[in-house]
Amino acid sequence: MEIDAAASGAVLKRERVRDAILELIEERSPGDPIPSERALCAELGVSRPTLRAAVDELVLAGLLVREHGRGMFVAAEKITQELVSGRRAFSLPPAAGAWTSRILEVRTLPAGARVGRRLRMSPAAQIHYVARLRLVDGSPMAIEYLHVPADLVSDLTSEELEQGDLYDHLGERHAVRVSEAVQSIEPTVVTRAEADLLDVPELSPALLFERLTTDTRGRPVEYVHSLYRGDRYRIVSRLTLGPRDQAPPSSEGHHPGIPPGDFTNGDPVTLSTRGVVQDGM
Repeated sequence: MEIDAAASGAVLKRERVRDAILELIEERSPGDPIPSERALCAELGVSRPTLRAAVDELVLAGLLVREHGRGMFVAAEKITQELVSGRRAFSLPPAAGAWTSRILEVRTLPAGARVGRRLRMSPAAQIHYVARLRLVDGSPMAIEYLHVPADLVSDLTSEELEQGDLYDHLGERHAVRVSEAVQSIEPTVVTRAEADLLDVPELSPALLFERLTTDTRGRPVEYVHSLYRGDRYRIVSRLTLGPRDQAPPSSEGHHPGIPPGDFTNGDPVTLSTRGVVQDGM
């Protein structure tokens, strides 16, 4: 698949604007106003359409509220539903299909306030920022944005980012062994630029993943947010309702949406790609 350079550039610019507005939101309380579109365009150095696209996405995601004649305000906090298994942990079977990546952008840069808070590091500390398109059997499935502390991983090669399991590479080549992750999932829709990369119509449904991964020493090793196609990706939760006589054999591997391995010993919470993995309840 050939990546459209214009679409890629538009997605990355919108992503930077989105991150800047998210930082404004996180510094405020629900109901607080944020600067006007004109002020934000001047501050961020972007055009009105670029800014409006990012704002529209945050409005659709329920993070901002527009009030006609008054401006934009931080939306009320969302209700969070935590899904847990009946035991102390979960495991994930591997997703079917050949998962590969196409790199959109790789940079080493300061973490900044928002990512620094996620990774519990100074805003001036260096991180590896990676934007990549994830594909299954050559078909685009997700756009993924990774942030990895540079002091933990001196370098990330193109081979590590495009082929194989990134968590395996971290363990085998960088002595960083992941242990646990906290992940949130929200519904959203894709912008025109994202739609071009994912080969879906504009405003198609999608799933927004945000994940913080820590290693065996409790250090944050990766903050990532990903946009997965809603027409090809689904989530199936298997909950423990009572004891069973014999536990099923564990599966090796991992799903690209969540770190590998058994985080405890409970029944699995399964993520799958529609048409790629069929998992019954």
